Amino acid sequence: MQRKHKLNVGYILVVIWLLLLFHALFAPLSRQAELSYSQFEQYLDEDRINRVEVDEQFIRGEFNSDINGKTSFITPRLDPALAEKLAEYDVEYTGIISSNFLSNIISWIAPALVFVLVWLFVFRRFAERQGFGGMMNIGKSNAQVLVEKHTGVSFRDVAGVDEAKTELQEIVQFLKEPQHFTKLGAHVPKGILLVGPPGTGKTLIARALAGEAGVPFFSISGSEFIEMFVGVGAARVRDLFEQAKIHAPAIIFIDEMDALGRARGLGPISGGHNESEQTLNQLLSEMDGFNSSTGVIILAATNRPEILDPALLRAGRFDRQVMMERPDKNGREQILRIHTKNIRLDQILKLADVAALTTGFSGADLANLANEAAIIATRRNAEKVTLDDFVNAIERIVAGLEKRSRLIDPLEKNIVAHHEMGHALVAMTLHPDQTIQKVSVIPRGIGSLGYTIQRPAEDRYLISKSELENRLAVLLAGRAAEQLIFQDITTGAADDLVKATDIARAMVMEYGMSDNIGLLTLEKRKNFLLDMEKHFVTSEDYGPDIAQQVTTAIMKFLDDSYDKACAILQANLPLLKESATQLFQEETFNEQKMLSYRERLKPGCSTRSKSPQKTNQNPVSHKSGSSRNPVARHL
Repeated sequence: MQRKHKLNVGYILVVIWLLLLFHALFAPLSRQAELSYSQFEQYLDEDRINRVEVDEQFIRGEFNSDINGKTSFITPRLDPALAEKLAEYDVEYTGIISSNFLSNIISWIAPALVFVLVWLFVFRRFAERQGFGGMMNIGKSNAQVLVEKHTGVSFRDVAGVDEAKTELQEIVQFLKEPQHFTKLGAHVPKGILLVGPPGTGKTLIARALAGEAGVPFFSISGSEFIEMFVGVGAARVRDLFEQAKIHAPAIIFIDEMDALGRARGLGPISGGHNESEQTLNQLLSEMDGFNSSTGVIILAATNRPEILDPALLRAGRFDRQVMMERPDKNGREQILRIHTKNIRLDQILKLADVAALTTGFSGADLANLANEAAIIATRRNAEKVTLDDFVNAIERIVAGLEKRSRLIDPLEKNIVAHHEMGHALVAMTLHPDQTIQKVSVIPRGIGSLGYTIQRPAEDRYLISKSELENRLAVLLAGRAAEQLIFQDITTGAADDLVKATDIARAMVMEYGMSDNIGLLTLEKRKNFLLDMEKHFVTSEDYGPDIAQQVTTAIMKFLDDSYDKACAILQANLPLLKESATQLFQEETFNEQKMLSYRERLKPGCSTRSKSPQKTNQNPVSHKSGSSRNPVARHL
């Protein structure tokens, strides 16, 4: 809004200036009378003229008093003996020899100059709005230069990435005490590549590095190098490194490096990426053109390292690659302490409990969580933020906005209650160490009619085959409960089936857990940071026989897990009906309520004879759960 205000003021000033200019030029002409020479002689005889100026072509003068609203006059000069005649009267007169050359030049140049200035002003504002930038600065770098006091960030503001902080602290020591390293012949790495999923703090830790080192910090995004004009990107790279060398020691930070450093030759049409490739070639040349003793260090951040050009990753350019992973439980607690330091928390609230509920959350997610919790507490006019506020914020982020106004048919609500209690009862049976945080049949998000949140006991990095099979059983328990109680199935399990199929496919094609397929891996990973971008090879890569075996193995995992869920629910059928009826009435169960049901659970046995008849019905596509927190399940 401030930028738009400045733009309007500029237009107003230009308009006012033009009005004043036209007024200065034409206002005198509006009060000037054009007289014939005879009228001039008549007024002269009547003593109505006060002053006269004579040039080679015209006679100009002023009246003694206004005549028809005119104060001055102009008439052509016709009588050569005018001077003699004027001498007979008491009139002041002068002669003027005018220079037409200068006046003609000004009359031509002044309007053109005004037009050019207005055009440049309007075009510059239009170019800035369209993202073209100033034409005079087209080859200049757009990097934002910050110093220590402007970054406002230090390593104290970064948590959950202790290993990365340790790596970068060596850079700070080199910039402050370079002789400490050079006395043994060591030199600082030229470039450091920060690699990690979105929201893990790559940009934040780069700014903290500049704040700790207290040196000029050139910050720019990789996309800002590329413009619509050929050669601009390479010119901006040169200008950026020249500025950094002048201000050395300095740090150059290039965010979203994949926009600038994408591997060359990957375009669908040869020569289709000439501008981006020229820019990348210039960057490679500049990184080779300066040595480590200049004190210029390059930092870059990306979440797609697999598409970077190999020439960027070789030794001598980006010597170090620092991994920025999602924080563990302790890291999440430290991050929450930073983001809640200005939030009034309840004294009995333990951030460790909040950290336990946020498995898979990144630093940006935790910052958003703290803000959402504060908003929820403010909405209910509370004095302090409690654990319930954080739980509601997690549900808001993971499951979506609560929609109590959505009217649900009682029969559908009853199906949803049995579906969610099927998830909860099987989860408590197979995962006794994990707490059921909440079960609800209140609609959330776009298509979620109910949800169950299961809190994991701890962060896990290795998962056994039996644990994966238990996860499959929990996911399929909602469909099994529908079949057991209503002798029919609905489309509500679509999201569960998608997740269960993904897990079963990974067990067969990625983890080598199938007895039929064995240790054969049939998975190709495009991005090791984002699981959603990995894909499996198709039947064209390994033939129809293996494809049939893969399909059979996946279906076996799903069928066995479905049978296990059915057996557990069959053994606890009275408890399933009772708890679902109460959930239908109360709409939400908390942790304490679910603990009371846990004590009454009976273990079930997995036998195929106990499984109900299944159909091959194709479910309608349903909203999937958030990948950041895999413990939330939606109906």
